[in-house]
Amino acid sequence: MRRRVARLDSLSPVPRPRRKNPWTSTGEVLIWVLFTALLFPAAFAGWAVGHYTSLGGKPSGTVVHTVTVASSAPATTAAAPTTSAATTTSGGKTTTTSGGGGAGNAAAGKAVFAANGCASCHTFKPAGATGTIGPNLDSAPSSDAKADGNMALAAFIKESIVNPDAYIAKGYTKGIMPTTFGQSLSKSDLQNLVAFIASGSSS
Repeated sequence: MRRRVARLDSLSPVPRPRRKNPWTSTGEVLIWVLFTALLFPAAFAGWAVGHYTSLGGKPSGTVVHTVTVASSAPATTAAAPTTSAATTTSGGKTTTTSGGGGAGNAAAGKAVFAANGCASCHTFKPAGATGTIGPNLDSAPSSDAKADGNMALAAFIKESIVNPDAYIAKGYTKGIMPTTFGQSLSKSDLQNLVAFIASGSSS
């Protein structure tokens, strides 16, 4: 018997297999599941936002672009064209209008158009603008003024700048055009801008 004991003692011990910690493998699985669960919705959301906000040349009522430019139009020394005011009397009340709030300089209005980011939203050939978010200013003002109770073109353009939600053109929705231009533009800049758009709009 001693011999057998000696033999067993001379053998090197066999290491016991290490048991895996069950929490380690469970934690790894949970991390991968969480990663996968967040990755696919994030990828889909990115695709959807990119897909639905690309206009593809078509106006969309669900996309709102606001452009704010903080610069003023350069001063010009050109004389402003003169216009005659129209006086209307109804029921003892007299009102005077001068086609949009006074005479404006179309050349100076082009600078106001450029300085206020109008070209990013509107197509207008005299300004070289090709925006598609808002109405085409080459034709829309005259046709929309007629549709809005045969309003005078200059008065309609002024109202569309100062209160853009007063008349909504076909294919557009409220809230697309910023409503701050009535406060941010000076009276002369507004008159010049109206004159510039009116001079380039087809009737």
